[in-house]
Amino acid sequence: MPLGDNLGDKSDSRYCGVETEFSDDMPHVLSYNINGGFDFVVAPLMEPGYRPSMVNSANRESSVLPFAGSDLVLSPAQWSSHVVGKISSWIDLDSDDDVLREDSEIALKQELAWASHLSLQACLLPTPKGKSCANYARCVNQILENLNNMQLWLRIPLVKSDDNDDDSVNGTSDGMVVEPTDSWELWNSFRELCEHHSQLSVALDVLSSLPSVNSLGRWFGEPVKAAIVHTDSFLTNARGYPCLSKRHQKLLSGFFYYSIQIVLSGKAVHNLPVGSSASASGQTDNYTQQAQRHEIRSYLDYVGYLYQKMEPLPEQERFELGYRDFLQSPLQPLMDNLEAQTYETFEKDSVKYIQYQRAVSKALVDRIPDENASTTTVVLMVVGAGRGPLVRASLQAAEETGRKLKVYAVEKNPNAVVTLHSLVKLEGWENMVTIISCDMRCWEAPEKADILVSELLGSFGDNELSPECLDGAQRFLKPDGISIPSSYTSFIQPVTTSKLYNDVKLHKDLLHFETAYVVKLHRLAKLSPSQAVFTFTHPNYSPDKSNQRYKKLRFEIPIETGSFIVHGFAGYFDAVLYKDVHLGIEPTTATPNMFSWFPIFFPLRSPVYVKAGSPLDFHIWRCCGSTKVWYEWCVTSPTASPIHNCNGRSYWVGL
Repeated sequence: MPLGDNLGDKSDSRYCGVETEFSDDMPHVLSYNINGGFDFVVAPLMEPGYRPSMVNSANRESSVLPFAGSDLVLSPAQWSSHVVGKISSWIDLDSDDDVLREDSEIALKQELAWASHLSLQACLLPTPKGKSCANYARCVNQILENLNNMQLWLRIPLVKSDDNDDDSVNGTSDGMVVEPTDSWELWNSFRELCEHHSQLSVALDVLSSLPSVNSLGRWFGEPVKAAIVHTDSFLTNARGYPCLSKRHQKLLSGFFYYSIQIVLSGKAVHNLPVGSSASASGQTDNYTQQAQRHEIRSYLDYVGYLYQKMEPLPEQERFELGYRDFLQSPLQPLMDNLEAQTYETFEKDSVKYIQYQRAVSKALVDRIPDENASTTTVVLMVVGAGRGPLVRASLQAAEETGRKLKVYAVEKNPNAVVTLHSLVKLEGWENMVTIISCDMRCWEAPEKADILVSELLGSFGDNELSPECLDGAQRFLKPDGISIPSSYTSFIQPVTTSKLYNDVKLHKDLLHFETAYVVKLHRLAKLSPSQAVFTFTHPNYSPDKSNQRYKKLRFEIPIETGSFIVHGFAGYFDAVLYKDVHLGIEPTTATPNMFSWFPIFFPLRSPVYVKAGSPLDFHIWRCCGSTKVWYEWCVTSPTASPIHNCNGRSYWVGL
């Protein structure tokens, strides 16, 4: 039974599981837990006392493996939808004991073969036992090579002790000194050995104490599929019921947002008030009976309460759900003509055009004093007019300020020009708007403009050739003319995003790792605040102007974050339309409720490991040729990466 209804949320995080003990009566295990309110069980597949070496070699071929019942005891749909297989926890493939190591390898392969036969969607692998996990990873990697669509969840405790933690200073209760540990390092080592396989993911063991906020943030960029919350991590509220600390509550909210499923584990450790469950929760008698049937129902109720307490997704985020972490190639605005559907999507972004209207209004008031408003006509040119939204915004600004306006609408797409003519006729703008069906770079204007308006910005500001287009159109402007936008700056930050890295890797070629993608970023960890990259100002009357750029950036990540991996860099922009009117998607200053631009993502061919406290040095170039503009990028510290997209061999924007 889902945790509840949250408007717009159709993700897996609505479903909560429970970790169970071994039982050879799987129908009972499933019915008890499903009737108790859980959606799936994480159940052992093999009798825990089984060891392959203990089977008599003479009877080995005829012996039946002690699995938890035949595949026929549940329907295929039940196995697939309600059971996650739990691989035996005794398995230790890196043990110094040869017998245990060999037993472990045989048992692991037997259990996963059985899980695959049952068509389970996932299996929970036990936590690696020591610092070395090479043999364990080798065996898992072999299995992954031939696995069906099943996911393997590697169980990793959510632990990170720092040098100044009490635990690491004082050591254990028996007086041994404990080195600072970071379980993320264990996960990273394992997945590196398995070549970042897309079917290998994480199940985090959430314990009673949590690492720092920065350290926790790393995990949201990793392929975490489940969070196992132990009953002894719960506190007791004033009424005697289980609850979680504020930090645990915030963490679970993050899990819900990122579609990570909660699995409850352990025995009930709270003595609930006798006979008070119905009145305390305000539920029906039937609900109370169910709670009494399952010993940890009160813990499930609390997780459901946290889920239902979440704010519903805003309308904009619900609209963008289908675009989350979906890689799109950036537009080629000069080489290609946009389709009607693309125009329509952009035109629905009312926030953007409200900002443009505000900017034009301020420019008109500054340009023409009130006493000249009725006698002076302002010449305004919209370059890249599309189907007319900027023309409409400019005319509304003129009406709002009482200024007279003459508009030239310049558009190279002949299909959009058809719509423009219809719009002008429909609105009765024939005396105010002149439509020019031409590339702005080739047009010879009959007069100079007071104001030049454009919406040529891309996700990275200059990545759709706004600098080149506006430099070319600058000849239309009077010497004291106004450009809207007047400037724009790109920003970039390092990110962990296993999802996007694996999506790019699926293509198995260099080209896709050297392409910048437009993407609605979701499952990622932002490792450091963004930094400014390139700034362009318009009009630009510099005699030696060049749109080539180079920037070196150093990112310092707080040491308490721990080590991390960088899969690429997320890019944004912020534009000054006019004076204090701005528009942008840089996270700290983003224009609210605007959806015309998703961020841009520059991938790295090989993820870069950064040790705790080490700086990250990133270089990016904007290169200009006679027929194209492109970016090149690389990392030089802590290790050097190849320079990506040399000479624009994989990705460019055509002039």
